[in-house]
Amino acid sequence: MHVRLFLLAIAAMIPTAATSAADETQTKANSDQNEKICENVPQIGSRLSKKRVCATRAEWAERRLQDRKDAEYIQKGITTAICTAVKTNGASTC
Repeated sequence: MHVRLFLLAIAAMIPTAATSAADETQTKANSDQNEKICENVPQIGSRLSKKRVCATRAEWAERRLQDRKDAEYIQKGITTAICTAVKTNGASTC
């Protein structure tokens, strides 16, 4: 009985905690777009190496948006090679 009551109390607190965290994040994001934020970005090809990159909130938002667009572009398969036929000795090759 006590365990069930305890779990019910925790379940009731989760949505409000998530909502307040989302509101806090949104408030921080809108607070100052010119604030400098530094992040450690992992280097491609290394599991340990990281590079410290500093940019404004607006620049980070733009970078994340562009990364998302690039990922969607690649996932759609638009980057497949387009073959332009070139005739070599009477046969078409790409």
